Order: sequence, then C-alpha cells, then structure tokens
Amino acid sequence: MTYNYLIVGSGLFGATVSYILKSRGYKCLVIDKRPHIGGNVYTDSVNGINVHKYGAHIFHTSDKRVWNFVNSFVEFNRYTNSPVANYKGKLYNLPFNMNTFYQMWGVITPEEAKEMIEKQRRESGIINPRNLEEQAISLIGKDIYYTLIKDYTEKQWGRKATELPAFIIKRLPVRFTFDNNYFNDKYQGIPEGGYTRMIERMLEGVEVHLNTDYFGNREYFDSIADRVIYTGEIDRFFDYRFGHLEYRTVSFETELLEGVSNFQGNAVVNYTDADTPYTRIIEHKHFEFGQQPDTVISREYSKEWRSGDEPYYPVNDKRNSDLYARYKALADGQEKVIFGGRLAEYKYYDMHQVIGRALELVEKLG
Repeated sequence: MTYNYLIVGSGLFGATVSYILKSRGYKCLVIDKRPHIGGNVYTDSVNGINVHKYGAHIFHTSDKRVWNFVNSFVEFNRYTNSPVANYKGKLYNLPFNMNTFYQMWGVITPEEAKEMIEKQRRESGIINPRNLEEQAISLIGKDIYYTLIKDYTEKQWGRKATELPAFIIKRLPVRFTFDNNYFNDKYQGIPEGGYTRMIERMLEGVEVHLNTDYFGNREYFDSIADRVIYTGEIDRFFDYRFGHLEYRTVSFETELLEGVSNFQGNAVVNYTDADTPYTRIIEHKHFEFGQQPDTVISREYSKEWRSGDEPYYPVNDKRNSDLYARYKALADGQEKVIFGGRLAEYKYYDMHQVIGRALELVEKLG
C-alpha cells in the first residue's frame, strides 16, 4: 500500500497537517514511536482528572484563525494561567504586577511601584545588560530578581544567570495593574476533556500506527509514501553527522492523592528558591475546574538532556545555533522530506505557533 504522505509524529504539528491533508483527499499514514497520540500535549485520565503527562500546557493565542481551528474540534474552557510563586514559604503572584509589588514592598499605587523599581535600577548601575541577570535587574530591580527569578531560572536552565543571554527574560510580562493573567493574548483556555480528545478528533479517519519508530524501518517507510513530513529531532534524521544538538529536559514525579480534594489551590505553583529541587508543582484538576474528591499533582524537575531523554527546550546558544544551521542546510537539500515542528526546526514554539507553522506548510503544499 502506498500513501501520499507519511507523517512522522502525532503531536500538534503532525496532527494538524494530517487533518488538513486528509480533508483535501490525500491518503496519509501517521506513525509515532510512543504508545499514544498527541506528543507532549497528551493527557491521560486518572480518577476522572485529565493529567498533562508531559507538563502544563495552556493554550493561548491572538491569532483568530488558529483559535477557530482548535475550537472546531473541541470546546475550550475559560482557564486563565495565573501562576503563584512560593519563595521559602512566602507566596507571590505571577507575572510581575501590582499584586506582586504589594506583596514584595507594600506599595499600593503604580507610581509607588515604578519609583521602587527605578530606584533599584539606578542603584544597580547597569546601562547595557550583558546577560540575563543584568537584564532582569535593569527591568524589575534586585528584590524581585533575587526572590523570584535568579534561583528559579538557574534551576530551569542548569546554568548561572550571568551565563544566560539577556533575551530569555524579555518574555516575562511586567504590569502596573492588578492583573495575574500570565499571557497577553486575546484567547486562552484548556480543551474540555483534555488535549488527547482534541488530537483524536484531528486524526479521525487517518491511519495511525503507534509504537512505531521511523528509524526502526526507515527504508520501508520511505518507500511507501510519495513524501515524508518529519517532526522528530533533525540531528537524529541525519544520524548525528555533525554531533548532537543540546536540549534541556524535564522529568516529573506524579502522585495521586486520594481523599485530597485540593492540594495547593492553583494549577501551577513555582518554587523559586534554590533549596527546593523541583521548579514547580502542577495540580492538574484546576486546569478544568475539577470538583473530584481526589487530586493529582506533578513535581517538575529540570535537567540537562542526555541521550534517551525526551528533548524539551532547545539550547539556542551560538554553538547549537551554528550546528543547527548545518543540519538545516542538509534538510533544505531533501526533495522528498519536509521538516516541521519544534524538534525538526530546533526552535521553542508555543502550541499556537506550532499549529500556525503547520497551517503555513499545508498552504505551501497546495
């Protein structure tokens, strides 16, 4: 049997292109090395609670086309991402807003907060930030940096803040309103029933083979399709010809707490001190406003990627960027294979960006 397209990977990118190609009459085969669909957005039901197996995924976008696309498969709830930071037992609201400034300094007006930040900026003497630490202090002052940023960031990246590029911190919102909404996007929510339900509906009518590693029988898979859409690691595709690209990865300790209806009162609590080994605790039921008598929590640990680990966050330093450019040159020379998604493009994408990229690709395919 032959197919028009072989799609390697059933995550958001693979599922999106599969859905649209099928709707256009193309015959597609989707394969995935994991025992489930959905890639890292996979959710598993535990005692009626949808558990985000690979970490918290909150959908947000200002792209109405993408929002309408995902809502055509499943309805999204009104969940708003409003994480809380725990620093040595004291709680602070995130992202940085008037609630945070009141908790940190006792200030009650935006003007007082701005004066405090400006005072600490001047005291720092930083004019041209050279790294993440200097960028953060110049943006938000020393108190917030040392309480809510430094240790958390160093746990997350496994590097000193002075060794990290300044641009990483620029993603964090700073607001002089009492607004705990982490994202600035127009649309936000969680699919009712979990992400797996959404992916299932995207893949309806598409042939899917799980527990199937493309590299286990690569010659055969290449022979049964006119074209291949590859969403895995780009360096693996080329047998690590130039060496391994680096990632940060995460691991989880997930625990069912029977008889505990509410463990922490929020879906996400970040632990921003150096002594706590995990970066955050996720309480999954709060993503869907669950009222179950039990709860499920996951402690999240960040670590350096090793071969065999699941790759999560590209390390976009000069070495890796140069290495990726060499692999991309090889990829651009492939006539039959199309590379797309977070791993194939060695780029951190939010979920809406992955879908946007998939939609762009299919438009080009015609």
